[in-house]
Amino acid sequence: MNNRMVEAPAGIVTAVSRSPQHTLAKANTDCIRLMAGLGVEGDAHQGSTVKHRSRVARDPAQPNLRQVHLIHSELHDELRRAGFEIAPGQMGENLTTAGIDLLALPTGARLRIGAEAVIEVTGLRNPCAQLDKIQKGLMAATLGRDAEGRLVRKAGIMAVVLRGGEIRAGDPIRVELPPSPHRPLAVV
Repeated sequence: MNNRMVEAPAGIVTAVSRSPQHTLAKANTDCIRLMAGLGVEGDAHQGSTVKHRSRVARDPAQPNLRQVHLIHSELHDELRRAGFEIAPGQMGENLTTAGIDLLALPTGARLRIGAEAVIEVTGLRNPCAQLDKIQKGLMAATLGRDAEGRLVRKAGIMAVVLRGGEIRAGDPIRVELPPSPHRPLAVV
């Protein structure tokens, strides 16, 4: 029996964004195209090998586990309540979502988005000091502690593209969990 199970739509895409340049903010657009094994067409992080500048400096041949960056709109809401003015794409995400606890997904979870696209979750985004260029204190606001005092990184998750397709705001997202035991997300 297959341990994977596709659930009813767990959430939706609220915004899609990309940037051809290595800038923190990504411009919102009507539609993005995901390309299998590469990422978001026309985005600076598109490619089978790592494109994040600090990672390229260490080893440019590393596989790109950061092809697609997702942030939950609920984080934007939390940040607004804390006094930050954050818009979709401003923190560098390609997909802004609603209705899914992205940070609770296990490594290897698959997200079926819209009619065709499938991405696989690879890990957490590690918030960096660039966030403070948006607004002072933003990096610290994307970090927290759980009940046991462990660091919680809230700046979204990263994924690779398994099957390409077009994605638009309003597209449903279905979650497919990997077989147990599940591995919690770690920084990639």
